[in-house]
Amino acid sequence: MQRISRRLFLICSLLAATLAQAQLSIEITGAGANRIPVAIADLAGDSTAARIVTATVRSDLERSGLFKLVDTAGAALDENSPVNHADWKARGADALAAGSVVRTADGRLEARFRLYDTQKSVSLGGAAYLTGTEQLRVAGHRIADFIYEKLTGEKGVFSTRIAYVVKSRGQFLLQIADADGQGAATALTSPEPIISPTWSPDGSQLAYVSFEKKKPIVYVHSLASGRRHIVANLKGSNSAPAWSADGRRLAVVLSKDGNSQIYLVNADGSGAPQRLTNSSGIDTEPRFAPDGSIYFTSDRGGSPQLYRMNAGGGEVQRVSFEGSYNVSPRPSADGKTLAFITRRDGRFQLAVMDLASRQVQVLTDSNKDESPSFAPNSRMILIATEIGGRGVLSAVSSDGRIKQRLSVAAGDVREPAWGPFSK
Repeated sequence: MQRISRRLFLICSLLAATLAQAQLSIEITGAGANRIPVAIADLAGDSTAARIVTATVRSDLERSGLFKLVDTAGAALDENSPVNHADWKARGADALAAGSVVRTADGRLEARFRLYDTQKSVSLGGAAYLTGTEQLRVAGHRIADFIYEKLTGEKGVFSTRIAYVVKSRGQFLLQIADADGQGAATALTSPEPIISPTWSPDGSQLAYVSFEKKKPIVYVHSLASGRRHIVANLKGSNSAPAWSADGRRLAVVLSKDGNSQIYLVNADGSGAPQRLTNSSGIDTEPRFAPDGSIYFTSDRGGSPQLYRMNAGGGEVQRVSFEGSYNVSPRPSADGKTLAFITRRDGRFQLAVMDLASRQVQVLTDSNKDESPSFAPNSRMILIATEIGGRGVLSAVSSDGRIKQRLSVAAGDVREPAWGPFSK
């Protein structure tokens, strides 16, 4: 089982230097087959603020791979402007968004918009978001989420956040950014490795493993206050935290009794660990599914494979049967799909399993994929991979059609975790 445990140290050795506050840049490398043509008119009102919001909405929709932006020829329309549906339909737009960013009486900014179905000549609704100068991109993300949901029927994830780890000048940085890689902020800096960040269900906390005390210890970190506490620091290794749906407990991997096994601990650090697995092999990488069951990796059958057990640790069933190496199970939020890393012909690639049919599809053609993380709408999967000897993040749709690449100039980035829907 050294092949699983060595990942801990491979991650650390593959990290290279980068700028501490560098933003992730996104390159779209694939798109959906039938993209929805949508026109985003220039927002009216405060010109500087309106440009920021308009650009954010357009960028979000374009990088999703599901929309084709129709040229608006510089047309500026507010949410109350009369709409010539026939004209926009003739330009090829199935939908049109128009709005404005205006100053309120108390000096704040309000981003308003309305979305139209130009084919049916009807309004699809709209909204208004109070914001400040520093949160204009947040307003743009929320508008893009509204448009995405109205036109696809799925919730958008543009206003969600991601976490990842960067190494810079001998320091490890746990960073939080918008889903598009912008607005990066450092939550923790340490001279020792940080791995396995995972978001609490409400998005207010991160659990992670830090080596700052020269051994792996599991922490829970409040993003609002910056305060943190230890939830697992027992003899041996403490690793691989995973949140329960209610945010009150964490599944962790402890080696205090010998081989690495899976335990439950309270998220506030109180009480004693409850052991869930009892095998002669190594059980690791637990993840809670929406139904409360836990997927995990184990070599109890001779090679690393995926297993499932109930929340109390019973009824263990093997899930993966194709290939001799399958690790890092990650169930989707809708409970329909399991993402994982499989080794095929010496290449470590992202794969997904349809949990109803048990059919498996490999989604990437890369060589060193790791750490898959589903978007909260189950549409995209974020992974760490390696391209040209450098670590980058990659986002792939669950059907493999839409692909994005997120990278930091002249540096490596690893350990991605996609946060929950914003409140």
